[in-house]
Amino acid sequence: MKFKYLAMTLALTATLFSCGEKKCTENYEALANQYAKVTLTTDISHLSDNEVKMLDLLFKAGKLMDDIYWHENLGGCKHEFLDKIEDPNARKYAEINYGPWDQLDNRRIFIPGYGPKPEGAGFYPTDMTKEEFEAWENPDKTSQYTMVYRDENGSLQTMWYHDAFANKINKAADLLMEASELAADEEFAEYLRLRAKALLTDDYYYSDMAWMDVRNNNVDFVVGPIENYTDGLFGYKAAHESFILIKDQEWTKKLSRYVALLPELQTKLPVEDKYKQEKPGSDADLAAYDVVYYGGDCNMASKTIAINLPNDERVQLQKGTRKLQLKNAMKAKFDKIVVPISEVLVAPEARQNIKFDAFFANVMFHEVAHGLGIKNTLDGSGTVRHALKEQYSAIEEAKADILGLFLVTKLSEMGEYTNTTMEENYTTFMAGIFRSVRFGAASAHGKANMIEFNYLANEGAFTRDENGLYNIDFEKMKLAVEKLGGAILTAQGNGDYEFVKNWIATDGVIKPELQADLDKLAGSGIPKDIWYEMGMEYLKR
Repeated sequence: MKFKYLAMTLALTATLFSCGEKKCTENYEALANQYAKVTLTTDISHLSDNEVKMLDLLFKAGKLMDDIYWHENLGGCKHEFLDKIEDPNARKYAEINYGPWDQLDNRRIFIPGYGPKPEGAGFYPTDMTKEEFEAWENPDKTSQYTMVYRDENGSLQTMWYHDAFANKINKAADLLMEASELAADEEFAEYLRLRAKALLTDDYYYSDMAWMDVRNNNVDFVVGPIENYTDGLFGYKAAHESFILIKDQEWTKKLSRYVALLPELQTKLPVEDKYKQEKPGSDADLAAYDVVYYGGDCNMASKTIAINLPNDERVQLQKGTRKLQLKNAMKAKFDKIVVPISEVLVAPEARQNIKFDAFFANVMFHEVAHGLGIKNTLDGSGTVRHALKEQYSAIEEAKADILGLFLVTKLSEMGEYTNTTMEENYTTFMAGIFRSVRFGAASAHGKANMIEFNYLANEGAFTRDENGLYNIDFEKMKLAVEKLGGAILTAQGNGDYEFVKNWIATDGVIKPELQADLDKLAGSGIPKDIWYEMGMEYLKR
């Protein structure tokens, strides 16, 4: 009975505040063409026959995660929604956005008949208020792995993901168990077995710990409910996603030496000692991959180009995190978006500093920075994530961005990082901000970028000439990065929800002068982002 009423809630969410029939004036072809097609491919000729068979199973499991995410984001069935869309370009754009809301245009509605996206997406009843939720006594309501729905009496109830999506979860678990029998690497096989069990129980701790031991693999698979970005109401609920990855062994060897420096880097963070007393796990992994499949949360609109997991603070403190750089996806965004944007908004004399190696390093150390800092509030009340609620994702992304830049600076000063100059890293960082906020700051990453941009502007870290072209003041940039990093770590350690909320509301927005500069990109033909052509058939054997 519970699932019946959950399905009714999801179906109700899918019809969201219907605004009635109206003539559509959208140019769907132009919208769809804002995303550049990228074929996800890599050479898998070095894989064994069993590993290739395993890959096929992982693609099937990954697609099940994608189906579940449609329910979580849209609040209803993917096929019922898409089958009503006749225009092929409109359908394509809806598939890119996993619904009728343009994720990179402040969630603007582009399909008639739908209203604003609920802040809680499909995780909560659309008529539920924050006050009702807070007053409701239920021990599972803030779990990352429960859906909230109304029963036949209108009362709030929870249902674990493995029950709410039982059919797809059971199939995915079976596929992972079958794949584990074909894995060449025993650590990876054990992870698949434990991850299958985790999907069936919504207890991910042991599989997360096992994943931290995966080191000698050719293939990797990230699967399950992971990130909290989709839940804009509280930031509690994790959304399903999946990545299939092929390790680049040569690039990974180049990165391995940075892992040993993590404990030392923690001590160098620009904040009072009490905010950096936690010791990050020393069993971290830094590796480079070609990604061959995205499904679910990570595939919606703007595409993830690096992974830093697990998110479980217990695992992070005991073992650290694995930081996986998605090299082929990163290169596609750099070539198709970052470089063209820099030619419009960066001063000519600074454009020589826009380099892929700097872009790669900034993204890589962003992921490293996620594992540093503080995970639990100083007052002992719990994790920073729970203290900051829906504001956590944005401030955590800002921390990772700015501390990533701080870390690459420190490593350069230590003589440990010599691939690029700081001028290249700082200038490429600015170009990356323009890429991230070009279409609004509604996402956690967009808000984070604007907090950084507005803070750096106030500190004089960059200049803007009369033509709206930007250049870096490198000394001021270095000082501003340290100052902002300390401010963010302090706010996190204090767990000050109201302070962070006000900060994001004030500075996590695009201000008029920057918007005018970004408007210059209109009509430039520079893609918004990328979308993927992917599948076993695109891999090179």
